[in-house]
Amino acid sequence: MASEKGKSSSDRFVYREFGQENPAALERAIQELPPQQQNLRVQATRAGRKGKTVTVISGFQTKLETLQALLKQLKTQCGTGGTVKDNEIEIQGDHKQKILEILTKLGYKSKISGG
Repeated sequence: MASEKGKSSSDRFVYREFGQENPAALERAIQELPPQQQNLRVQATRAGRKGKTVTVISGFQTKLETLQALLKQLKTQCGTGGTVKDNEIEIQGDHKQKILEILTKLGYKSKISGG
């Protein structure tokens, strides 16, 4: 096989049961629930973050685009940075109460979790 130009060992496959490769077909479908049906947990934690406190919002059953829009709104209203990781929103700093109020106004069912 090394004599064929343009072919590498990563282009080969030994066995494929069905047709063309389609990575979109292998992704798990996420059911988008309205805010009233989602149970969110808001928790401040420092675990694995070198002593920095972040507020983690988990329990979302929504698409990434919706999470990105909500993240932008929360970052603006809290005046801090944040990110989306593993279908959770992380906001820098301890903003449990403020985020709880914002999520409640948006119609989400949420509560503070942890200490």
